Amino acid sequence: MTSRGDGGRAVILVDHGSRERAANAQLAAIARALARKLRGRRVATAHLSLAAPSLPEAIDACVAQGARQIVVVPYFLAPGRHVRHDLPRLARAARARHPGVRIQVAAPLGVHAGLVAAVRTRVLALRATRVRRASSRAGSR
Repeated sequence: MTSRGDGGRAVILVDHGSRERAANAQLAAIARALARKLRGRRVATAHLSLAAPSLPEAIDACVAQGARQIVVVPYFLAPGRHVRHDLPRLARAARARHPGVRIQVAAPLGVHAGLVAAVRTRVLALRATRVRRASSRAGSR
């Protein structure tokens, strides 16, 4: 759990999960940054496979800490099988385990202006690096 918040509302970022610690650590870093932006909400992470906690474990932990409203946010770009089938199935099972707790699944990240801006920044950073390298090679002649 990343942030304590008021206890009533929680957000769970869920990704595929990886055997690579660094990959899982990135989701935790996003969760910490999100917690700073979403004051009053608990922010947790979960993985669908290969790493802990699982989504059911994360939901159960949020409920045990008092969450009455949980938003599961797929940290996926597209509405593939995990987003269309696995997450709704896991949310239904969690609702059955925790009657009275509102559990919703948000849309995947998808095509969003913020993502377009992030990709643009990456592309321009590579171009700037290439220009700097070319300039430094030309200056050393």
